[in-house]
Amino acid sequence: MSPMATQSDTSSESRTGKFLVSKVKSSNNLRADIEKGVELIGGFDSFIQSGDLVTIKPNLNTADPYPASSDANFVQALGEALLAAGAGKLQIMDASTQRVCTRDVGEEIGICDVAMDLNADFISLDEHPWIKQQFPQGKYLKSGHIGEPALKLGKLVVAPCLKTHFIAKFTASMKVLMGLLKRQDRLKMHMRKLEYKIADLASYFEPTLVVMDARKVFVTKGPASGQIETPNVMLASQDMVAIDVEGVRILQSYKAQNKLNQPVWELGQIRRAKEIGFGARNDEEIQVIEHP
Repeated sequence: MSPMATQSDTSSESRTGKFLVSKVKSSNNLRADIEKGVELIGGFDSFIQSGDLVTIKPNLNTADPYPASSDANFVQALGEALLAAGAGKLQIMDASTQRVCTRDVGEEIGICDVAMDLNADFISLDEHPWIKQQFPQGKYLKSGHIGEPALKLGKLVVAPCLKTHFIAKFTASMKVLMGLLKRQDRLKMHMRKLEYKIADLASYFEPTLVVMDARKVFVTKGPASGQIETPNVMLASQDMVAIDVEGVRILQSYKAQNKLNQPVWELGQIRRAKEIGFGARNDEEIQVIEHP
């Protein structure tokens, strides 16, 4: 059974007919910035109900400094906002890359301390069984092993860092979901058609909300290092495709040597997501709402 979360009928997308993406300039108050971004697309009440189990999926691939991995302060601010919105229980969940202990990564970058402050469960998927699942909309990736706790996500809130990636071209909301997949499966994904497989995997999940940290980004190399730029914004959306499109455009706005030198809708991750049809299919279906 897919762990997809059902989106509320009162969502901003259903009211407007467009997939909304908010873009908020970061201030010195991360929680207020996150709350403003979510308010612009309908408010937390549209996504979180009292007592909900909410899973935050950050980027704990390695313990390299932000933006290679999630900023602990950002995850804490997001968690505080979710609790204030009525979440009954939080869990922070991920699995790091090959030969890396996820719990050690969480300790090193401060996410384990954040979990303790939020009274949240820190779930390292490499400490749990992996359960094979079929991906019904998958063409290039038809099945894979999902960490057992990730089959009971409650409301899934994806919290990616935005950055370039030397193979996948970019990391945003779709790619960060690879952290819920068994490491050996991830390794095989990289052998061919990685970009298409990322979208196939993402189609298995239906996040309730995506809150993207784009205050600092890599515009070259990635995922662990690269040239850092500071857009100093955060984005929020219900739709992974729409927010990834806008995220890529932020990366493309810098003159840098990377693999993003083509129209965003032609990039493999976005093109395959459009083929599957689980999100925005063109610019006309996206409305960006900016807050200075």
